[in-house]
Amino acid sequence: MSRLGDAISPYLVSHANQPVDWYPWGAEAFEVAAARNVPVMISIGYHTCHWCHVMSRESFSDPDIARVINDNVVAIKVDREEHPEVDAAYMAQAQAFSDNLGWPLNVFTTPNGHAFYAVTYLPPVARDGLPSTSEVITAVATAWQEKREEVLEMSRSLVESLAEAALATSHTHEQVFPSHVQLAGVVEGLVDQEDVEFGGFGGAPKFPVAPVVGFLLGQGDAGNETAHALATRLLERYRDSPLRDPVEGGFFRYATRRDFSEPHYERMLFDNAGLLAAYARAGDADTAAGIVSFFRNQLFVDGALASAQDSESVIDGVSNEGGYFRADAEARAHLAPPAIDNKIVTSWNGLALEALAIAHRMGVAGDPGQLGTEIAQWLLRNHLQDDGSLVRISRDGLRSNAPATAEDFGGLALGLIELGLAIGDAALVGAGKQLVDKVLHTPEILAGDPVLSSHGLDARGDISEGASPSGQALLALAALRLAALTGEHEYRDFARHQVAPYLPYAMLAPLGYGGVLRVLSELASPPRQAIVVADGATELAGTVQRWRREGMLSVSVSSEQASAFLAAGFTLFEGRLDGSTPIAYVCEAGVCRMPVVSASELRHQLAG
Repeated sequence: MSRLGDAISPYLVSHANQPVDWYPWGAEAFEVAAARNVPVMISIGYHTCHWCHVMSRESFSDPDIARVINDNVVAIKVDREEHPEVDAAYMAQAQAFSDNLGWPLNVFTTPNGHAFYAVTYLPPVARDGLPSTSEVITAVATAWQEKREEVLEMSRSLVESLAEAALATSHTHEQVFPSHVQLAGVVEGLVDQEDVEFGGFGGAPKFPVAPVVGFLLGQGDAGNETAHALATRLLERYRDSPLRDPVEGGFFRYATRRDFSEPHYERMLFDNAGLLAAYARAGDADTAAGIVSFFRNQLFVDGALASAQDSESVIDGVSNEGGYFRADAEARAHLAPPAIDNKIVTSWNGLALEALAIAHRMGVAGDPGQLGTEIAQWLLRNHLQDDGSLVRISRDGLRSNAPATAEDFGGLALGLIELGLAIGDAALVGAGKQLVDKVLHTPEILAGDPVLSSHGLDARGDISEGASPSGQALLALAALRLAALTGEHEYRDFARHQVAPYLPYAMLAPLGYGGVLRVLSELASPPRQAIVVADGATELAGTVQRWRREGMLSVSVSSEQASAFLAAGFTLFEGRLDGSTPIAYVCEAGVCRMPVVSASELRHQLAG
């Protein structure tokens, strides 16, 4: 019986009946490799990865190629979405062998898990300058048998170098955090990197960079007109490009050409969440509503959001890459849609909660607040465990044993807090606070993957924020919200501690650190709070809900809701419980202005 047949990951299940003798991620495969005295092949991908499907069909389903694999290596199949730390650890090692990295990623390691070679897609026969899968496997096996000491020395040197780099990152001294003036220099650097002909950043493939857009929007809120203009150009270019699905809403993963044409048609939850937050924040309600519709109509499964929709569908009995999405609305109605990867990832649902909260505040159609509430309640019932730990991934009610990461704790905490503030639900904010407190007071909850640790590998400090914010940035943002709600300085200190190791990298390489930059932007602004207590809909409430200012926490509640927040320990509401006459309070850096009762007075204070 296949070892992958009962996997939670649909990606692993799709490989269950192949002739390759796959092992799931775990200690057993490495023990078998040591006993057989052969290398390990760690093949990493994900369910909606097109070239992962291609290599699976061409090579891993071929009995002759599978025989070469089984005879020469122990093969492990890893879903990068289930085990992000494993993916990060081996992606870091793979950089020593290639600059052109992505998925599928095939890393060859010693039986103790240390890499000595890595490649991406391999064809079944040599073509286009690429060796075949069998040729690479044979060469790896030959090197292992005939040049063992060289292989071992290479792997030792690589792991030692990575360990030294990780140590340098972790041992950070007291950092001087940047001001808005210094962050304006980062904005100018981003402008210099913009593709002035086609928009966006970089060449092909071309991705939307939601975390960077979030940073730019925050800088725009803080008064940087250059940042606001760049964010607007980026969002308009993404919206008007083939990356946006005009029929069902939502955005495809990336474009294969510099001019944004020829999308790679998978639709992922994490980048659509970031884009929803950005479009809602920027006031593009139509584009934002399309993403909300995509969430509700395509990704909503069992009470939460699935991780992705595939790029391939079956048309006229043949697998077709993107054909469904190239059809117009009338033709699409007669086609079977691409499959949904229905595993539920805690962190990505947390990102969606934050985005839905912003959409709710901005009045985006599709009832994003209600959708967010349904998702939040499902996650709290099914992914929050009795001891305060989290389930990272589940599918069809079954839970993965993959450890939850900082991204899971930070993403869900921030999402719960933002949604709770948007709809006035103290219980949701309290649940987010418990998650941050869990990490703050029991940091061992993020001990990392035990198999990686047993091999002396640790990728927890290796962050990449091109497509979505890191766990460290998300924890920091959640902590900043709690600092504003409670007045407790330890939360602001915790936020600074989370991003301090990455500060110099973010200032020098902003495209890869958009989430950290967003935190730095908020830290550069004095903490501000704006509260409206009103029993009923008022212009005051609408003003504070839609007002965006960097570093500002805003909330509109009824008298009953204000009492619930105070009872939950959020001291910001102390003395602010009576909404029988609508009233607004604005505070900055611990100093509160006189309460006001008119929307014009509130806008004047908010702009001050």
